[in-house]
Amino acid sequence: MRSSPNIIEIKSLNKIYKKGDIQIPAIRELDCSIGKGSFTSVIGKSGSGKSTLLNLIGGLDKADSGRILFNGKDMSSFNRKEMALHRRTSVGMIFQSFNLIHHRTALGNVMLALAFGGVNSGKRKKRAMELLSDVGLGNRMDHKPTELSGGEAQRAGIARALANRPVLLLADEPTGNLDSQTAEEIMALLTGLNKQGLSIIMVTHDQESATTVSDRVIRLKDGQIIEDKKVQI
Repeated sequence: MRSSPNIIEIKSLNKIYKKGDIQIPAIRELDCSIGKGSFTSVIGKSGSGKSTLLNLIGGLDKADSGRILFNGKDMSSFNRKEMALHRRTSVGMIFQSFNLIHHRTALGNVMLALAFGGVNSGKRKKRAMELLSDVGLGNRMDHKPTELSGGEAQRAGIARALANRPVLLLADEPTGNLDSQTAEEIMALLTGLNKQGLSIIMVTHDQESATTVSDRVIRLKDGQIIEDKKVQI
């Protein structure tokens, strides 16, 4: 069986949120494929379905109908244990609000991700230190999130996302809480990871950043793709 060039294949995907008797379609009959090794940005206004799509791919939410194939495997067939494994090891997630555990140091946050990924306790600290050094936090790894700048906290978040060697990185507004210079540094870090072969899907409001770092930009409106274009970097 020939392997697919796509890491993600989405077919007739639907997600509806319910608020009382009201149904709110977040994703509507969406079809899309994401190539391995690509850097894809998903843009659109608030409420367009961007974050919902990312959460469905990351296994944080479940579709009402349709299919997401991850490396050829239908995620709708995953049981609870398989979905948990998908979240821990197949994908890494970066969040706008960083989502670091405040009472743990940067090192502790990354080590915890490694523990959830099943990494041997004797190897966690070494790998966590290597990851934090790789993202430029070699001299800040013993600091807690409240002692880090926004850019440093996001770097720690990226190190944590990379802890279990994911094949896909999902970034939800990774520069939304950062100043412009720090945002450029984070984008450069993500671009470097992509050049090393890591597939990245990034949700952003910033169309300029999307067209600067991505090789493809998908625009959503009301849960549907209204534009899909390749970018010449």
